[in-house]
Amino acid sequence: MKIAFYGSSLLSSYWNGAATYYRGLLKALSRHGYDIVFYEPDAFDRQNHRDIDIPDWCDVVVYEATPDALMQVASRAAEADIVVKASGVGFEDEALLRAVLDHSRSDALTVFWDVDAPATLSELRNHPDHPLHEELKRIALVLTYGGGDPVVWDYRALGAAECVPIYNALDPETHFPVARDPRFACDLAFLGNRLPDREARVEAFFLKPASALEDQKFLLGGSGWGDKPMPANVSWLGHVGTRDHNAFNVTPKAVLNISRDSMASNGFSPATRVFEAAGAGACIITDAWAGIELFLTPGEEILVARDGADVVEIMRTLTPGRAKRIGKAALRRVLAEHTYTLRAELVDAIFKAHFERRTVEAAE
Repeated sequence: MKIAFYGSSLLSSYWNGAATYYRGLLKALSRHGYDIVFYEPDAFDRQNHRDIDIPDWCDVVVYEATPDALMQVASRAAEADIVVKASGVGFEDEALLRAVLDHSRSDALTVFWDVDAPATLSELRNHPDHPLHEELKRIALVLTYGGGDPVVWDYRALGAAECVPIYNALDPETHFPVARDPRFACDLAFLGNRLPDREARVEAFFLKPASALEDQKFLLGGSGWGDKPMPANVSWLGHVGTRDHNAFNVTPKAVLNISRDSMASNGFSPATRVFEAAGAGACIITDAWAGIELFLTPGEEILVARDGADVVEIMRTLTPGRAKRIGKAALRRVLAEHTYTLRAELVDAIFKAHFERRTVEAAE
């Protein structure tokens, strides 16, 4: 089957947290025999920050961020058996969704893949005239980056025919234990771009604990933090490409996961970096959110902090030996239960079930 997938970027993780998710899932789906074309706009300077070449498991079409180019790639939805429009493409999202639905064949499976469901649902609740309200009636399936039952219930209440969370996971071919790298030597590291609905939590869970732990070294990776006031024991690296993620995760004594406000409030939304870090064997400290125990066991495979004071206490008492044991336990768990191979098996089953239902309905 042919899949036309319209997303932010497969080739660049620059200001694009969904890149690892797309790569892991689509590579695994290709092994089920899907012929995939990924369409991404030339936007946000991502093409100048590519961190992978065009892969052999997926074709990639980069189009200019213009209305004419958008319509040209949208017309190619007619070539596909499965048409996927992801959220957060970054250029004329509403027009793109409408155009790909208009060009999809009547026998195609149409999918809205929401990689930021809490934010999308908040926008829909606050804007009753949002175009997606109407477009949901034309979409056969909603898949989400996470969110659990609360997201499923909300989407169904808004009229979605079907909604299934497809959680982040690990690609063990790209994220795995490596040798420690002196560039990333520190006690606690955090990797994340500066975003409005995360910044206050970064201050509470990372910068304030750094101020309280003057004898420890903190490392901050990610774009946008250049003018942010920081304690003297915090070093800012700027953008860290995916090829350095393994070393960034495995070298510090511990790495920190900080959810965005919407993800933390909704719960059941483990960030990509949780599985990337676990795949490298890192000791992870995460802010608290509902559903953590579905993915990693608190206290054994991951450490949970309710606030900055908890981060301080954890870092004061965490020994290198315990950190190493937690990292090894997390690695075992994600390899057993949370790989993109397993996630792709779920997606493949969902796709096949949809077409089987159509076949049965057509025969009746």
